[in-house]
Amino acid sequence: MSTYNFHGNADGSRGYGDHDGDDRVGINNGALLRVAEQLVERLRSENPALIGYAEIIRDELTQAAPDGRGANHGRIRSSLETIGVGVSAGTGSLVLVQQLTHVLGL
Repeated sequence: MSTYNFHGNADGSRGYGDHDGDDRVGINNGALLRVAEQLVERLRSENPALIGYAEIIRDELTQAAPDGRGANHGRIRSSLETIGVGVSAGTGSLVLVQQLTHVLGL
């Protein structure tokens, strides 16, 4: 039997390991902006009626970047859901919507 007494937390609260259930890597806002811009361009050719929703996403991420504040996830989620319902399965737009949804944890 060991005489070593451990009085620390064994649940990962010291930052060792991943115990919070969140498998996302740190969010790179520049990469998110590029994906949002790709979504705007993709919708321009695939479904022009939905461009306004993609612009809401892009604009929200653009405004959040310089301030260092978080983007309004409610507005983004609503826009992503609307686009997701409006685009066809297998389109590039749907793939971009799924990427944004996953990365933002929505």
